Amino acid sequence: MIRWAEADDLTALAKIELAADEMFAPLGIVFPPGATMIEECGDPAQVIVAGRPPVGFALLGSVDGEVHLEQLAVHPDHHGRGIGTELLNAVCDTAAAQARAVTLTTFRDVPWNAPWYARRGFAVLPPAEWGAELASLVEHERALGIELAPRVVMRKDP
Repeated sequence: MIRWAEADDLTALAKIELAADEMFAPLGIVFPPGATMIEECGDPAQVIVAGRPPVGFALLGSVDGEVHLEQLAVHPDHHGRGIGTELLNAVCDTAAAQARAVTLTTFRDVPWNAPWYARRGFAVLPPAEWGAELASLVEHERALGIELAPRVVMRKDP
């Protein structure tokens, strides 16, 4: 079941994000310590969840007037069931209803990152096409130490 989050969901979502992040460790990608993205959110109106209780989520924001996918995470115990695709479809439907594109930043070479998004209609957006907010976001990620492997910006138009 894909739905908008409720305030009670947010605590469980941090655990999902941490568990999903652990999947990167075998690739040598270990995220810097600190609050998770969902812990920094605090607004359930920005989050689409899968399940009750949740097993995955998509955290949305706005960058340069477009919908920006801040985070997509599915608990590893539920991978391979199409939950990520369902969440991504809900994100894209939300954006399309507003005649907006979806942007995101992701790891270029991680199979469940850029290649996965590309199979779902996203294309790499070259830096010359980034707006000011997107460029600032990429720089902010670098400053936080998130660029642990090559990253790309991707976009899907409505």
